[in-house]
Amino acid sequence: MAEFDNAEDLVAAVRRVREAGYTKIDAFTPFPVEGLAEAVGFSASRVPLITFIGGLIGCFGGFFLQYYPNVIGYPLNIGGRPENSWPAFIPITFELTILCAALATVFGMLALNGLPTPYHPVFNVARFQLASRNRFFLCIKGRDAKFEVEAAKRFLTGLKAVSVSEIES
Repeated sequence: MAEFDNAEDLVAAVRRVREAGYTKIDAFTPFPVEGLAEAVGFSASRVPLITFIGGLIGCFGGFFLQYYPNVIGYPLNIGGRPENSWPAFIPITFELTILCAALATVFGMLALNGLPTPYHPVFNVARFQLASRNRFFLCIKGRDAKFEVEAAKRFLTGLKAVSVSEIES
């Protein structure tokens, strides 16, 4: 893990690390940094798809929960109304669509982000507490195919890093 003084040095270092062939990297900053997500190589999120699928499940589930008892299970002819009176089903169908989409979004985001994570190996680095104040950190993960401890340390040292430390997992 390398520590940097400012965001510009971090973004430049991330670009150089990606050019060197490292793919499993992560950056930690005290505030959002313009261009960092693209430099790290974040891909499009799957959360919108998860939300859409959750909404569809809620929509069809809400409609079916009303359709089945009114049309199939216990059909009643009340005032000549059709058994499949779908306009009456709209409010509950809409509410269940929104509810299921919201729940799918929350749980999908938690799952995709790997949360909750009460412990992360970067917490072992003494200076990492500065990541929430005024320092910027770049971490090359050990599961990267190109990762080799000494080579990564030498490479990060040459990138204007204030300090370079190895994370014990």
